[in-house]
Amino acid sequence: MYEVELKFSVADPRALEQRLGALAAEWQEPIDQVDRYFNHPCRDFARTDEAVRLRQDGDHVVITWKGPRIDAATKTRREIELPLAIRLPKVGDSADPAASTIAEWTELLEAVGFRPVATVVKRRRPARVHWQGMEVDVVLDRVAGLGEYLELELQASEARVPQARACIESLACELGCGPTERRSYLELLLETPTAR
Repeated sequence: MYEVELKFSVADPRALEQRLGALAAEWQEPIDQVDRYFNHPCRDFARTDEAVRLRQDGDHVVITWKGPRIDAATKTRREIELPLAIRLPKVGDSADPAASTIAEWTELLEAVGFRPVATVVKRRRPARVHWQGMEVDVVLDRVAGLGEYLELELQASEARVPQARACIESLACELGCGPTERRSYLELLLETPTAR
């Protein structure tokens, strides 16, 4: 499966929310996400344009591999994301089960040579917009150390990537979005000395 995504810096989140409201966006509850990124022991993901991350999203933990971007306009890339089982706490254990799972997987990754690169912390407000016959995932992100961003995303098979790309580009135009930001939050964070 491919993640077809466009990202934009947002100067006025309230105005953008109003434009999305006019398109009947279906808002969900905000969530806090913590993404821990790792580098491969034998190749530099910054050069190969890949990523491995552990994401904690409330009580859920997933591990994700993102392949290289396949075009120059969007952030379209192959993505494999797998949920990780959360161990139930033992009686009297006050540890956060999701945080414990992150710690255990971090230990495993480091034991086989992966090294931590950075952590991205964000408050995410997700929504869904019906556009051109597709259900587009929309998120407004407040990223610690970076600011406010909008992401438009569709999951697509390789054959449907062009259709998905056209759909989210059209929605971005309708919303009056400015230039796209192709860099990931990790790349932006690593380029911002005050955010490290």
